[in-house]
Amino acid sequence: QVCPGLRTPQVPVWLCNLCGRLGVLFGTDNQLLSHWRAERLFHLYFCSGQREQTQTTQLTIDTHSHPWEEDGSKAPGGPGKKRPPLEMAIRTKWAGATVSWSGTDTCF
Repeated sequence: QVCPGLRTPQVPVWLCNLCGRLGVLFGTDNQLLSHWRAERLFHLYFCSGQREQTQTTQLTIDTHSHPWEEDGSKAPGGPGKKRPPLEMAIRTKWAGATVSWSGTDTCF
């Protein structure tokens, strides 16, 4: 029998299969599951368990940013820029969100 805590997690948790690589995407704010205002600016963390990932990747998600207002000379690529699979997975939940990788390599 599955414990109720596993059926209804206290924090948001997603199991990801990104291009054949498994990982866990999670948040530490329990308000993210129950309060829509918490979805404005928040952090998510990604762990792949791969040997090359030495630290948990911290991502900052901003669902109310306006990426089209950014200076185009600072942003690498244009509107057709290819996004990392993890970023695209996040955007299935929060369409149009801006994902900041906090200086982490975007290989996931």
